[in-house]
Amino acid sequence: MGNRADDLRKRMAKRKRDRSLETERIKPQKQLPNLSFTDEEKFGGGDFHSYEAGGGGGGGSHPLFKPDVFMFKLLIGACLVLVSAIVFKNDSPPFEKVQQVVSSTFEEDFQFAMISKWYGDQFGDPLSLIKTPDQQAPAEEKVFTAPASGKVLETFEDNGQGVMVETSSDLVEVMNEGTVVEIGEKEDSGLTVVVLHDDTTKSWYGNLEKAEVSLYDFVESGTAVGKIKTDKDQKGTYYFAIKKGDQFIDPIQVISFD
Repeated sequence: MGNRADDLRKRMAKRKRDRSLETERIKPQKQLPNLSFTDEEKFGGGDFHSYEAGGGGGGGSHPLFKPDVFMFKLLIGACLVLVSAIVFKNDSPPFEKVQQVVSSTFEEDFQFAMISKWYGDQFGDPLSLIKTPDQQAPAEEKVFTAPASGKVLETFEDNGQGVMVETSSDLVEVMNEGTVVEIGEKEDSGLTVVVLHDDTTKSWYGNLEKAEVSLYDFVESGTAVGKIKTDKDQKGTYYFAIKKGDQFIDPIQVISFD
């Protein structure tokens, strides 16, 4: 009788043990955290976010590109072109003043030299960091020099615009630094180079055989802007004028040609 009781207890204990093992087997295992690292994380790199074209829900558009702003600018530009076309297609008096304003706006020379000087005064020379020490000499008072020394054959009083000078030099130099804003044939001075200076004055160098500069070149004082036509005696004449706004001024008041 005692043996049967012992066998029964052993069977009950075995069943209990088997039941515990079965429960442990079907119990979900706890998920371990993902401890894998990228190369950047292994070596101490920070988080970097890259933009992939065509990815994400943005339809592949660049994050800095705003279609609505672009379309608005495009619409404004189209409207300006349309309005300008309407204005110039009508010859009625109300449109004449608008036509003059638009035409003068596009025909006015942009003040390259003046803007360049203002930028330099406000923020310094953008190229000063790459200049050599001998190029960074302190600024001196500007002295205007004659394009080419010689004898004045035709004075300002004779034509009301400029002077004609006879010289033995074969090159004409700019009187002061500035930007070349015009190169072309003029009725009274032939091939002429016009330079715009930072004080908004323009200097004209005419009766040239050849221009030595290109349009919108920045030229420093003393730079050759053109070649003079010379005769068999190696002498030639050049035209020189200074214009302030809409008025010409006598060059002799500014420069000596001796």
